[in-house]
Amino acid sequence: MQTRPAFGGNLMATIVCPNHRPQMSTVRPGVMEKAAREPGRKGQLIKLEAKFAEKDIRTKVLEVVKSAKEMVSLTDAEVIVSGGMGLGKPEGFELLKQLADKFGGTIASSRASVDAGWIDHAYQVGQTGTTVKPKIYFACGISGAIQHVAGMQNSGLIVAINTNENAPIFDIADIGIAGDLYKVIPAIIEEMDKLPQD
Repeated sequence: MQTRPAFGGNLMATIVCPNHRPQMSTVRPGVMEKAAREPGRKGQLIKLEAKFAEKDIRTKVLEVVKSAKEMVSLTDAEVIVSGGMGLGKPEGFELLKQLADKFGGTIASSRASVDAGWIDHAYQVGQTGTTVKPKIYFACGISGAIQHVAGMQNSGLIVAINTNENAPIFDIADIGIAGDLYKVIPAIIEEMDKLPQD
């Protein structure tokens, strides 16, 4: 059985194909846990030599420019502080970064924040972004649309901060804080500053 977004990502459909072979599906990074290495398992390395003449190569590298996607590693982050339209302004990500830095984590965003031009697509979590599975996921000002939830629902601990106490994000959150993120996050940072530094 395969589960995929349908109807423009408004719902998840489970597809069963009992009669056709072969079947192929793609899976985003972070969707599944890494398999444990089997002790004693060995492989064989086969070296193949490719020989090219200079005339065979018709392209050359002029410059290497790293994109934001290469600099952001959401799939490897253990702590992600993600922001949505509830931030109210793009500068809100600066506050989220302060919290992320306290945990040694990274920031992320919902699709709406990317569409608004507040942050690069490389930071987007969800069906049309990156699927993540950090130990801690802060959802700040994120309503909890199914498209976003599909990309982060398997996080270890989900902390939701939203002024709307009826926001769907609270349905999947382990810890829900109904309040102004511009007051809640500074309070969290302040408490973390009181902890012993080691």
